Amino acid sequence: MSWPPGVLRSAIVDELRRRRAVQAEHPGFRQAAVLLPLYETEAGLHLLLAQRTEHVPTHKGQIAFPGGGFEEADGDLLATALREAEEEIGLRPQDVEVVGALDDTVTVSSRHVVRPFVGFVPPGYPYRPDAFEIERLIHLPVAPLLEGAPFRVETWERGGQPVVVYFYEYQGSTVWGLTARILKQFVEIVREGLSPEHSRNCP
Repeated sequence: MSWPPGVLRSAIVDELRRRRAVQAEHPGFRQAAVLLPLYETEAGLHLLLAQRTEHVPTHKGQIAFPGGGFEEADGDLLATALREAEEEIGLRPQDVEVVGALDDTVTVSSRHVVRPFVGFVPPGYPYRPDAFEIERLIHLPVAPLLEGAPFRVETWERGGQPVVVYFYEYQGSTVWGLTARILKQFVEIVREGLSPEHSRNCP
């Protein structure tokens, strides 16, 4: 299925403004934030992700949204997400139209509570990935996800407890773990915004 230009953008903006994001409280966990950069071209809506290099201390080679840990100088988590996006991929804060936040996502393995923010970026943006941190950028089409492209699900054991881990394959690359959970949440929220039931209930 294809959507006319602007339809997905409007659905995302409307849905994020309509809903109230759930904020998690986990004492002892560090706060962090990521940015889901979106852009729309004639080819459709895309999400920008980045593959980390093998040089970084953690999550070597993994695919992630730009983001990182909260610092007191940031002031708030949105500033954290925007600062990290500028440091990692050269995306200036003033070039991002932030339209809302998703629910906080907890990662027990690294003891973080991550707040995902969603923002639109001009198409054809001149990104400047940091050579130490970022191996390459991945431009992920959103339409296949909305049309039902499947996430693979595995159950792992951590601390004696079963943990559901999601995976999404794209052109030989695997998005998994925390990033896949955030991606799955984003897809479900956008689908809700596109649903006929929701459209009928909107004022």
